[in-house]
Amino acid sequence: MASLVDRHAAFVAALREAGLPVSVAEGLDAVRAMRAIDLLDRESLRAAYAATLVKRPQHRPQFDVLFDLWFPPALGAGAAADPERPARTTGDDGRPVPAPLDPRVQERRRELFDLLLGGDDAGLTQFARTAVAEYGQTPGQESWFSSGVLRALSPETLMASLLTAVLNGRERGGMAERVARQNLRARISRFEDLVATEVRRRIAEDTGVERTARLSVRPPLERLDFNRAGRAELAALRREVHPLARRLATRLVQRQRAGNRGRLDFRRTVRASLASGGVPLTTRHRPRRPHRPELVILCDASDSVSAFAHFTLLLTFALREQFSKVRAFAFIDATDEITKYFAPGVDVADAMTRMAREADLVWITGRSNYGHAIKVFEEKYADAITSRTSLLILGDARSNYGELSLPVLRRLVDRARHAYWLNPEPRSQWDTGDSAASRYGELVPMHECRNLTQLAEFIERLA
Repeated sequence: MASLVDRHAAFVAALREAGLPVSVAEGLDAVRAMRAIDLLDRESLRAAYAATLVKRPQHRPQFDVLFDLWFPPALGAGAAADPERPARTTGDDGRPVPAPLDPRVQERRRELFDLLLGGDDAGLTQFARTAVAEYGQTPGQESWFSSGVLRALSPETLMASLLTAVLNGRERGGMAERVARQNLRARISRFEDLVATEVRRRIAEDTGVERTARLSVRPPLERLDFNRAGRAELAALRREVHPLARRLATRLVQRQRAGNRGRLDFRRTVRASLASGGVPLTTRHRPRRPHRPELVILCDASDSVSAFAHFTLLLTFALREQFSKVRAFAFIDATDEITKYFAPGVDVADAMTRMAREADLVWITGRSNYGHAIKVFEEKYADAITSRTSLLILGDARSNYGELSLPVLRRLVDRARHAYWLNPEPRSQWDTGDSAASRYGELVPMHECRNLTQLAEFIERLA
């Protein structure tokens, strides 16, 4: 029982390290849930943990990867290749014959074809273990790879034959084909996931579960660094920014309504008190003068922070209805206004592409030069900063050891109503190398902003 407790504690700790919010109370709830299930039923155990520890659907992939590592479906070989049946045929030179010409590989492909056609998930799971045992390890190396299995068996190339078998002479191109293709694609994806799970299990047994978990599990979307997002994750992040903007807009409206009383109107209050014998039971206030600030964004557009700039610009332009005026400026070693590229209704990705192609952001080298960019901004666009302006600077404060133009920035900040700086680098890397984070931070409050969670926290403080 002690080993189960230890494994539970390590699993919960791994979930927290991966970025999933798991409280102590939820960990205890999971322990209580184990009393109501058969611990030998692995899928019931998975369901009990998921029901008590996973709060958002977006966290389920990370949870499943970690569950498979801490509660693997098999130990040791799990499924091994038959020693009397080599996985690959070798030629006269001792090298494996190419997979399309290898009769043993083609036999395995026929087995995979039958499993995919029949939708046998249990059989597919066992086949994936056997396939990893036979093709998942490069000869002469001690590690495991999914690519070797998928390259040998090429499940995607079975799609045409599978469709022919499923349709059985029916007309191609209709609804039946679309449904069949979708189902078969899901089964092929399931096989690829089973192979990846088996490879991770083998690696974990060789190198340790904790190390494998750190290397295998990507953080949840809200904690994923902007600059490390892949193509699919970029699209998901864009979808997350709009609800974030709407929540901030709602909160700003509520705050404005809650604080719509102006200064006390003494004369009207005294007049109203005559109806209650001179006791001012009700106070009267002058109408509050609404204040809609202007927003100016000064954004580093160099390659090192381009993804971060993409999402912060998306957020700020989603909020433009909250401000009387929004002006955006980008810089590398020169500065240019980019407001025109972000007109209402324009896709931000297209706007960023057009900005990179048309905006005058390069002075000489095309490398970040904060000092010169700040000087150009003051020379050309000083009128953008007024006493009504909120100035938002986006960048990593790395100026390639060039000038910083601190006096110029101080004049701009003193002129603005508010000023904020969002830095996409981890705080531990500030002031390393050519970073001038602390020197700029003395003039402008600097906030670490690498992911959606930190962006939301900044918005909370800003509101």
